[in-house]
Amino acid sequence: MAHTNVLLRDDVEDLGARGEIVRVKAGYARNYLLPRKLAVQATASNVKQIEQERAALLKKEATEKGSAEAQAAQMKSLRLSFARKVGEHGILYGSVTSMDIAEALKERGYEVDRRRITLREAIKETGEFTVPVRLHREVVVELPVEVTAEGGAKAEGETAPATPQANAQNEEAPAEATSENAESLTQSD
Repeated sequence: MAHTNVLLRDDVEDLGARGEIVRVKAGYARNYLLPRKLAVQATASNVKQIEQERAALLKKEATEKGSAEAQAAQMKSLRLSFARKVGEHGILYGSVTSMDIAEALKERGYEVDRRRITLREAIKETGEFTVPVRLHREVVVELPVEVTAEGGAKAEGETAPATPQANAQNEEAPAEATSENAESLTQSD
């Protein structure tokens, strides 16, 4: 397997920080890192160029971290709440995704890229959750998110059958349908 050394131009999760030389598979470098301008080939001239830019890079890093910490301090008191349609047992119709959280933050004046919101899975039930938001490599804010039923308790009552008779009719209907299906299958043979 062919490997190549690349010089990272930006932080890459689980690989390295900006300015590091890392050894990766050639296909990963060729198909992912290089086209997205996340890295350059680690040639002698590129290494010299990055070393010259390192001082400016450190200043930029410090300002980014400072602004991320300031934004984190503002976001500490923030609490997001979502009202969604809910079925029985508190399960949502749909889900709350990182894109929904990013839009809610944008409405409140915070510009956060949805990829910086690290949800392992979309939220699919009601309750209170903490969602980590990575503002910077070293700055992570735990954001409380509350998901409630749209219309309160009324939403859960709408999904249940109104009477026991309606429940009995629902159970009889599939039995009739299956007997009709069985008759049509025997006739087609």
